[in-house]
Amino acid sequence: MVEGRISKIAGPVITAEGMKGAQMYEVVRVGEERLIGEIIELEEDRAVIQVYEETVGMRPGGEVVGSGAPLSVELGPGLLRMIYDGIQRPLEMIKNETGDFIQRGVDVPSLSRTAKWHFTPVVKEGDKVVAGDVLGEVQETEVITHRILVPPDLPGGVIESVAKEGDYTVEDTVAVLKTADGRRELSMLQRWPVRLGRPYREKLDPEEPLISGQRIFDTFFPLTKGGTSAIPGPFGAGKTVSQHQLAKWADADVIVYVGCGERGNEMTEVLEEFPHLEDPKTGKPLMERTVLIANTSNMPVAARDASIYTGATIAEYYRDMGYNVALMADSTSRWAEAMREISGRLEEMPGEEGYPAYLASRLAEFYERAGRVVTLGSDERYGSLAMIGAVSPPGGDFSEPVTQNTLRITKVFWALDASLADRRHFPSINWLRSYSLYTDAVEPWWSRNISPQWKEFRVKAMAMLQKEAELKEIVQLVGADALPDRERLVLEAARMIREDFLQQNAFHDVDTYCSPKKQFAMLKLMIEFYDRADEAVSKGVPAKDIAEMSVIDEIARLKYVPETEYEAKIEEINNKLQEELMALVEKYSER
Repeated sequence: MVEGRISKIAGPVITAEGMKGAQMYEVVRVGEERLIGEIIELEEDRAVIQVYEETVGMRPGGEVVGSGAPLSVELGPGLLRMIYDGIQRPLEMIKNETGDFIQRGVDVPSLSRTAKWHFTPVVKEGDKVVAGDVLGEVQETEVITHRILVPPDLPGGVIESVAKEGDYTVEDTVAVLKTADGRRELSMLQRWPVRLGRPYREKLDPEEPLISGQRIFDTFFPLTKGGTSAIPGPFGAGKTVSQHQLAKWADADVIVYVGCGERGNEMTEVLEEFPHLEDPKTGKPLMERTVLIANTSNMPVAARDASIYTGATIAEYYRDMGYNVALMADSTSRWAEAMREISGRLEEMPGEEGYPAYLASRLAEFYERAGRVVTLGSDERYGSLAMIGAVSPPGGDFSEPVTQNTLRITKVFWALDASLADRRHFPSINWLRSYSLYTDAVEPWWSRNISPQWKEFRVKAMAMLQKEAELKEIVQLVGADALPDRERLVLEAARMIREDFLQQNAFHDVDTYCSPKKQFAMLKLMIEFYDRADEAVSKGVPAKDIAEMSVIDEIARLKYVPETEYEAKIEEINNKLQEELMALVEKYSER
């Protein structure tokens, strides 16, 4: 075990002498309080260490002890429903031990060593297994079955013995594996280095949409299971609420939410709200399939740097079981700021706007861990990890380095717009600046499960919104009354799509979640309204009279109609629309 002494302290970055034999990224214990740190630079016997806790009061000469292992997370039953800090310390267990304020140097295991889990073996003595094979199952929560896997860094072997069905702690031996190197006792607990992506057999093209119940995301700018997306926007534009909505309603099996450098009150809202939310798929509490990682802005900056990797490793672990996982990172800008601060203390050459020169490669390393994969193991299992990263560009400037480097990597861009937020249009996604490169990939799914007309209607709606943007420039010069009736009708139809389809109330019991079938039915009704009204205009009906039809108010209220009632309501609106338009056509044909 390597032992050295502190020679220099610069905030969370310390230098230690006498560290010969230490390794890069090795975890060390620093000072009398044995604070957790990680070696980030080595030169001869001198090590530069970033400490994951406050270093106030520390002095040169203090002891530094190596652990011989990199920063790793504990993986096993008990992760779900937990709230961790950036380096996977369980906050509730720490509170029980130290009170409301986390004391420095506190050492609490990430997974309970006393809790017992009901293990059901799926292998038997004499079976041949390889890395990634399922040894047994544990019902971790009511909605998630935890599969105990052969660790991915183990060679194949033969099961020498396996535990009988029963209750065991995470450290109890549940199987003994005979390998070419000898015998290995396997428990339900695994450890994995956070900076190393977990291996898989093959990466596949993502083709199934990650349905979130948010109309602008699902219909206009879809994200896939295994896809990557960025949601940049200025302060107050609704990044966090959008992330919360995605975390609440996305149809992933497991959600990992990383609050990276966010304000304490926003993280408190998540911690208080999530346990009371009902999962629309199962009817059970949402926390049954959620892991929360809380590293708020007043927590040590070095732990913020690690929190993103901690979340990615936990997410990959559930992906390897064959689950669809969604990781929310809020926000990667705060993570980049932590990198910048540590880079400055290391006296590295700064890049653009002071960020380290390796900013782009770090972002790429993170997002590259997303994907739909064939997992390790002898049976064919498929899992996916979708990543959604919020970005907080200063002043909403999308040309700054973090936003630009993120956009080079991610395939979905949900651009938040301060002017839309000021007009109380939420989610304030700018439909003219946003894009999704997965639209063609998810089209077969929509055609198969919802309707073959999905792409056609989506393209028509987007064309209307673009036409509206062009017409608004003319309207500002000459006024709406100077436009021909057909173009005034485009403005009315585009307004309907903007206000009655794209706008969605996250705090309304019904409108907070909209199923794909209802989304398509609403969009189809609005496109049909435009087509029928356009026909009426061609028969001499003024656009002004069409805009005053009472059925327009009913279309506007459609988003507040519950899922069980909307089909009947749409049929009723269709009939009323036909009647009102026929009455107008008859009225003007008599003149």
